[in-house]
Amino acid sequence: MKRNSRLSLALHTLSHMAGDPDRLRTSSDIAEHAGTNPVVVRRVLGKLREAGLLTSEKGHAGGWRLARLPGDISLADVYLALDERMVAADESSEAPACSVEHALHKKVSGVLEEIEESLVKRLAETSIAQVRGT
Repeated sequence: MKRNSRLSLALHTLSHMAGDPDRLRTSSDIAEHAGTNPVVVRRVLGKLREAGLLTSEKGHAGGWRLARLPGDISLADVYLALDERMVAADESSEAPACSVEHALHKKVSGVLEEIEESLVKRLAETSIAQVRGT
C-alpha cells in the first residue's frame, strides 16, 4: 500500500470513529468498510495506537476506539503517527564525490524539508472533528 493510501485509510477510519467515539470497531469491520485487507488495517491502526490516537481491547468483544476526543486529534498527529514522509528527500547521492551534485542535493534536500515542515504545520491546523464537520 502506498504512503498516501495509508494516510487516507487512517483519516477515513478516524473520521468514522469520530462519529461514535465510544464504540469499539474490529479491524475486519473497518477493512470491509474501507475495501481493504484486515492485516493492512491492523498495521495502520497499530501505528495510531503507538502514537496514542487509538486504544485497543483484545478478545471476542474487543476492537479499536479513539483514545482522544476527535477535536484533539489533528491531521498532523495522524500523518506523523504513520512515520512516513510524503515529501521525502533522497539521503543518498549518486555521485558523492561530485561537488555540483553535492551542492544540488543539499539545496534540493533543504527545499524538500521546508515543504515537509509546511505540510505538517498546515495539517496541524485541522482536527478530525473539523473533517467530520462537528
